[in-house]
Amino acid sequence: MVFRRRDRRSPLRVIAEFLWPRGGWGRAFLYVKHRVRRLPDSPERIARGIAAGLFTTFTPFYGMHFVVAAALARMMNGNILASLSATFFGNPLTYVPIGVISLQTGHWLLGSQPVAEVDATLADKFLAAGKDLGYNIYAYASGVPVDWTGLVIFYHEVFYPYMIGGILPGIITGVIGYILSVPVIRTYQQRRKRKIKAKFEAIKKKAELAAMNSPHAPRGSKPPTRSPKVLRPD
Repeated sequence: MVFRRRDRRSPLRVIAEFLWPRGGWGRAFLYVKHRVRRLPDSPERIARGIAAGLFTTFTPFYGMHFVVAAALARMMNGNILASLSATFFGNPLTYVPIGVISLQTGHWLLGSQPVAEVDATLADKFLAAGKDLGYNIYAYASGVPVDWTGLVIFYHEVFYPYMIGGILPGIITGVIGYILSVPVIRTYQQRRKRKIKAKFEAIKKKAELAAMNSPHAPRGSKPPTRSPKVLRPD
């Protein structure tokens, strides 16, 4: 295939690059920032897409953040590509603090008791819930009795508080992202337009000079040349 990688990555390498991309997370963030700036859309629509993507990172719908961000951007009349890029804010370096903040806020709003050591067990609880879901789907298809007890406990202790608690910090982060993005993107787009315009003006002038100096140019189009001064004897 045309777009197939030349060097096939092993599963361990795929996991390692997901946790730590080539060049580090700083370079990855820089790449996303330049891609967002170059989107051909108004600063307000791009910023709304960024806000939608940032809000999505505070939701517990792991594995579906792209879908949620695109849907929110569509409802907000924001740029969908910007929303997908902004979900990059949720990564292995930020998932734990985002999850802890969302869970603690959710339990505070619901008046429930937070799970002990949630920061250390959050990833394990999501993985265990995924395994239970996969097993129940297999059991349902194969006729084996299903058991939803673990998922019910996960829903009440983790998922529902996470979903409720992520709304407030998600809105705050999205609003901050919108306020900061609009002037930055507008300034970048204006500066880029000036550079492109200056480049085209330079190309246009160069083409005009080449046409005037061409031997096939019509008479009178060439710039006047000064004749050499002749010295007369006194």
